[in-house]
Amino acid sequence: MSNLSTRAEQLAAFDRLLTIMDELRAQCPWDKKQTTESLRHLTIEETFELSDAILEGNPEEIKKELGDILLHIVFYAKIGSEEGNFDIATLTNALCEKLIRRHPHIYGDTQANDADTVSQNWEKIKLKEKGNVSVLGGVPKSLPALIKAMRIQEKALGVGFDWEEKHQVWEKVEEEMQEFKAEFNAAANAEIDKEKATGEFGDLLFSLINYARFIDINPEEALERTNLKFIKRFQYLENSAKSAGKNLSEMTLAEMDVYWNEAKKQ
Repeated sequence: MSNLSTRAEQLAAFDRLLTIMDELRAQCPWDKKQTTESLRHLTIEETFELSDAILEGNPEEIKKELGDILLHIVFYAKIGSEEGNFDIATLTNALCEKLIRRHPHIYGDTQANDADTVSQNWEKIKLKEKGNVSVLGGVPKSLPALIKAMRIQEKALGVGFDWEEKHQVWEKVEEEMQEFKAEFNAAANAEIDKEKATGEFGDLLFSLINYARFIDINPEEALERTNLKFIKRFQYLENSAKSAGKNLSEMTLAEMDVYWNEAKKQ
């Protein structure tokens, strides 16, 4: 832990970053022309790159990607100050005040001895602050569907709308599976009602996400880990076939399975 900085060194480093941001905004042609709108898609990209680094468990990459996101935050604050809307100090102080308000068990006399209670208090305070008509009003519309399902369920939990027992959630999963099977039976040859089957499949996914939450599994992370595992195994298949002088498009599924099973043993 000897490589960690003191508080004075941390503040000095942040002050250095603010100075560099001022200089870049004044002198660099690229930095001078940026707006909040032009930075938006870059910020989203940096966030996904951070997500990749976290899933890979690479501390050095996590540090680099966090630095890129910190740069974006400072950049937005600089633009905000130029437009007379906010600066890094007003932004940071507003965050501090929000954290204090939403942790009354630390800064007030509210009792909260477990994480679930803290989360419920957070959502109730947030709902009151924002004045949302609906508990779900704070869920961004542009969130990817899987993450949106997680947040919807967490918001509902925040006001006590949730299953009581784990087995109840699993029973719901099984119920939705049977309803989906009724609409799309793989053994039947009859044409399915695609719209209805799509609805049932969505219900099944939603219930699976709910169960994952109940047993403390992040379904987004779980699916992404499976994606990465598939990519790694498929690329092994591609490289092995290439080394053997074979073309995937000309191989049989049985031939490909040989390499796939080898990849699973790696």
